[in-house]
Amino acid sequence: MRGTITQTYICSGSPGRETSKRRLNMSLTSILSAEAIENAVKDCQAPDSFCYKKFFQLCGLSQKSPQEVKDVFRIIDEDNSGFIEEAELKFFLQRFFPGARTLTEKEIKSLLTAADDDSDGKIGAEEFQTMVLS
Repeated sequence: MRGTITQTYICSGSPGRETSKRRLNMSLTSILSAEAIENAVKDCQAPDSFCYKKFFQLCGLSQKSPQEVKDVFRIIDEDNSGFIEEAELKFFLQRFFPGARTLTEKEIKSLLTAADDDSDGKIGAEEFQTMVLS
């Protein structure tokens, strides 16, 4: 990924989780502006206020190239399975901005329903790209 800087941070509590968040944030800001990400996350801080279309528009992802959208997909796919599973969707906003809230069950189901074209219970890279760019 272009512009990705990887640094290791040793933190009290759960160092691996902090390191993951730092890498993630730095990678996303090589594709999207930090200000746009912050504004998009702030717009949906109230529970059940997340609208994926508005979020992707506000953070600038819907204006990016298909390759950049796939790069963001890889960042969100924390376990590198090639899919974004329901468990990963809970922390969707936190992948964009550490400290953001988790998605509610209703928001998770809505996002999954919108993107999961083949009804396998997870979102593949092509499904994610179609959702973001449509």
